Amino acid sequence: MTLSSVFRKTILAVFALALLLAAHASAQSQTPSPALLVLNKADATLSIIDPTTLKTIAQVPTGEGPHEITVSDDGKFAFVANYGARTPGSTISVMDLLAQKELRRVDLGALRRPHGITFAEGKVWFTAEQNKLIARYDPAANQIDWSLEIGQNGTHMLVFSKDRSLGFTSNIGSDSITLLQRASNPSGWTLTNIPVGKGPEGADVSPDAREFWAANSGDGTVSIIDVAAKNVAQTLNLQTNRANRLKFTPDGKLVLISDMGSNALVVVDAATRKEIKRLNLGRQPEGILIAPDGSRAYVALAGEKTVAVFDLKSLEVTARIATGNDPDGLAWAARH
Repeated sequence: MTLSSVFRKTILAVFALALLLAAHASAQSQTPSPALLVLNKADATLSIIDPTTLKTIAQVPTGEGPHEITVSDDGKFAFVANYGARTPGSTISVMDLLAQKELRRVDLGALRRPHGITFAEGKVWFTAEQNKLIARYDPAANQIDWSLEIGQNGTHMLVFSKDRSLGFTSNIGSDSITLLQRASNPSGWTLTNIPVGKGPEGADVSPDAREFWAANSGDGTVSIIDVAAKNVAQTLNLQTNRANRLKFTPDGKLVLISDMGSNALVVVDAATRKEIKRLNLGRQPEGILIAPDGSRAYVALAGEKTVAVFDLKSLEVTARIATGNDPDGLAWAARH
């Protein structure tokens, strides 16, 4: 065997090994379905995490101060509200979850501090906190095609009922919840502002859409709104120090509240209105995501650079997932 033939065989072997390793690396880094999505506010990144292995598959850059995230119905794209830091944000990042990259950064023009965000009817609905309104982005046309003035200070979160006939915003600065109902007027909605406790922030609608619960960050209470009556039917004094997020479980039986001020997760029985558990999760619990099957919740711990996995049967933390700096907004992406 000549030296040149040995050299050629060596080169071919090395090339084949490189291809094999590249294919293996590619397979290892594919976005799983479902995927857990976590926004790291301080890093301006999106972590794509395998909820089975609890490993980070990819970290993708976003705009500055990404706070909240929503996913398209087919599970292939995510939309990130870039709230900003000291400078108010004015963009939404469109993320390709399969390619693991930012497709585009949508300039919102005069709209500032996008925050609450949700995907419905093929479009992206979001709050523009500084402008006191909600707006809608059409990904197909790549443009803002609608907006509606709320007229309340600190319009922060945005929640829809399952059938999309009702919408709700929590207005931190005005101590109110705005109820939006489908209508035939030109705006398409009628608005009712409902006074609640001080600084309502985290909030959610019950699965049957009969109640809307608002966690009031400023006075430690939860306001329970009777949706049909359009008023507060009951106020729970949970003595939280700074409630940040509130979520119903899919069966409507439990309500989870993250309390940043006490580093706690509070679990409430929705029927009896009684607190059934309060546990210290670690520093600064913020975003909450409940898996669609209702088996577990994910709670972002901004001060710990982790997400806690909370079992909804045992009501205990079963695992912790390492993230980037200051994790907060969470979403679930399952491809269809």
